[in-house]
Amino acid sequence: MLELLRQRRSVRSYSAQALENDKIKLLCEALLRAPSSRNLQPCQFLLVDDADILKRFAAAKPHGTSFFQTAPLAVVIAADPAISDVWIEDCSVAAFALQLAAEDLGLKSCWAQLRLRSHDEEHSATEYVRDLVGLPEQMEVPIVIAVGYPDQELAGHPRSSLKNGKIHWNNFSS
Repeated sequence: MLELLRQRRSVRSYSAQALENDKIKLLCEALLRAPSSRNLQPCQFLLVDDADILKRFAAAKPHGTSFFQTAPLAVVIAADPAISDVWIEDCSVAAFALQLAAEDLGLKSCWAQLRLRSHDEEHSATEYVRDLVGLPEQMEVPIVIAVGYPDQELAGHPRSSLKNGKIHWNNFSS
């Protein structure tokens, strides 16, 4: 597990290579195995491989979603807030389970945060994606993740780049 974290990088440009069905099934299993607070499971997952929809995801917000244009797969992580008060956390855990599974399968990914982001002056990024893929109105879409084979290999961040000063023992000021 630690080795996956060491090699993981967000990738924003993908090759045209399609994902194998067996790998997609394993990604789905990772999503479904993600822990959920009190096992309430408020999350729903929508896989998108339609090139037109992927290109439209690239316009979900003004910055930080253009990489969907080259991604062969996007995973929309949505939840119904009425099911659980910690739906955001549950979506985040599922998202990271997906990213680690992708890494383990030789794939790369990039997380696009939509929650609290605008699409334009009248609509949120969540509303835009919800309408684009036909999610029910009560569903929130905090995250969409691109998954695919990278078009270039990037090394993981070196140990020397980690900010050790963020680790504290027993008292924050120590």
